[in-house]
Amino acid sequence: MKNAYNSSSVSSKQNSIGKYLTLICLLLSANCLLLNYLCAMTPIIAPSILAADFANLQREVEMINSSVADWVHIDVMDGVFVPNISMGEPVVEAVKRHAKKPLDVHLMIVQPEKFVEAFHKAGAETISVHIEACPHLHRNIQQIKSLSCKAGVAVNPHTPISNLSEIIQDIDLVCLMSVNPGFGGQKFIERTYDRIKELKELINARQSKVLIEIDGGVNQQNAKLLLDAGADVLVAGNFVFSSSNPKEVIQRLKES
Repeated sequence: MKNAYNSSSVSSKQNSIGKYLTLICLLLSANCLLLNYLCAMTPIIAPSILAADFANLQREVEMINSSVADWVHIDVMDGVFVPNISMGEPVVEAVKRHAKKPLDVHLMIVQPEKFVEAFHKAGAETISVHIEACPHLHRNIQQIKSLSCKAGVAVNPHTPISNLSEIIQDIDLVCLMSVNPGFGGQKFIERTYDRIKELKELINARQSKVLIEIDGGVNQQNAKLLLDAGADVLVAGNFVFSSSNPKEVIQRLKES
């Protein structure tokens, strides 16, 4: 009888332990799901150094480092694809020396395949090329991927979203222009909200994991509307760097 009692007692304790372990596993799983959900809801903020003080570029990059920003956005313009010239590989390399956040390089240039490798060597971790500048877009994407960079495609405001249908599963990012590229400080194009929704439908239909990045005219008034429409990444230049407290502006965008 004693042995039977001991055996029953041990079995009962084992069952109790098993139930506790199961409960712990369920709680951990729920916490992981909640964490993933919260991460998915938190926007990626990418200050654009095109609007920074180039005479104090190290200071500006260090400000981004100490902020809640996620990426450093770098607009490269050639004066051909867009009516302005900005910066090249040496500036990207200089930024990389001080940046603690990934460099998101947006090439607003013709024939980007000639320069992709140089920008990768300079420190780019994400490289976006314009669909309008790439007659052989798949080849451009393959080149970027071969360098172990994330590949993005930038789209001008007039370009139909449907043009991305054959490439959407091969890329990591769509940089949706909400102004016409070439100059900072332009007025936001309101049609962008509908374009985000259309792009999100395409992404979901193709079961892609592409991030939607909005570049141009982003501010506190439209940030939440952009995120609600389906945007994942907000690029902000003048709105951040023209502020007397850019870190606070970045914080507010992050909390949108």
